Amino acid sequence: MEASVGLRRLAALRLVGERCATPAEAVGVLGAAQGQDLPGVLASIAMRTASGDVAEVRRAFDDGELVRSWPMRRTLHVVAARDLAWMLPLATAPALAAAAKRRTQLGLADETVERAGEVAREVLAGGGRATRTELAAHWAEAGLALDAGHVTHTVSVLAMRGLLAYGPFATPKEQALVLLDDWVPAPRRLEREEALTAWARTYFTGHGPARRQDFARWTGLPAADVRTAVEGAREHLVADDDGLLLDPATPARLAAADDPGAELLLPGFDEFVLGYGERAEVLDPEHADRIVPGGNGMFRPTVVREGRVVGTWKWVGSGRNRRVERELFAG
Repeated sequence: MEASVGLRRLAALRLVGERCATPAEAVGVLGAAQGQDLPGVLASIAMRTASGDVAEVRRAFDDGELVRSWPMRRTLHVVAARDLAWMLPLATAPALAAAAKRRTQLGLADETVERAGEVAREVLAGGGRATRTELAAHWAEAGLALDAGHVTHTVSVLAMRGLLAYGPFATPKEQALVLLDDWVPAPRRLEREEALTAWARTYFTGHGPARRQDFARWTGLPAADVRTAVEGAREHLVADDDGLLLDPATPARLAAADDPGAELLLPGFDEFVLGYGERAEVLDPEHADRIVPGGNGMFRPTVVREGRVVGTWKWVGSGRNRRVERELFAG
């Protein structure tokens, strides 16, 4: 009898069983980790490493192994630095088109964004670094009148175009923006069909068992590209009794785990919850609003037991009195 979908996903996601040797390896297994909550994604990556050390994850950014950008769904993700160049062309076209329409609503001219890119190149050339606030100050000095919303929009567009990325840490809580080509001088380059196949293989290896629809939702790719990607990767995958795709090594990985059903306290935007379009295998639909109160897009940290989300948790108190407070679902 097959183990539950949730338990097998925990093994694929490297949350149970043997962990990854480095943060870069952990992100490579995932393909990408949703990263708008910076402390949360650092913790998520650390949980998948042998050391479990968030400081090691920070060093991976400082050493140029990891970056944060918008490779898909107009959402910040952490990706392996050398892979971002081939990821960006796959799924950013719809987001860039939507951003162009959004500029009309923002009262932001295309020419202003172009000039902002030129200024960024000048300021950051030769390995320069700047926080978002510092880069905004350079734009202001260049005569570009950008409010906070304009800055957010411009940074994301320039990142989706492959000009900028969030790289090393400038402060304990903030990363610096860098020129992607300077920061990653030897990126991995793939032709489009090869890149689509690689993306699907990585997704199902690091997330499976999963459906084609899960991959489509995760990437935001159109149906034709999803079909090409999945068909190209299928020779490296197997299907379970329900037709879900996964790495053939995942069952053995789960079997080797000491206590795969033990409780896990996951950050709010962890891939165990966010990496799928359908969550019913790991979360009762009646409790979905407990994870995202009001459907506001802010995912709460989750308590996972036996491969299922059974509640939420948070830190309470401070100092020596700091402790975890669980709010478990009834039943």
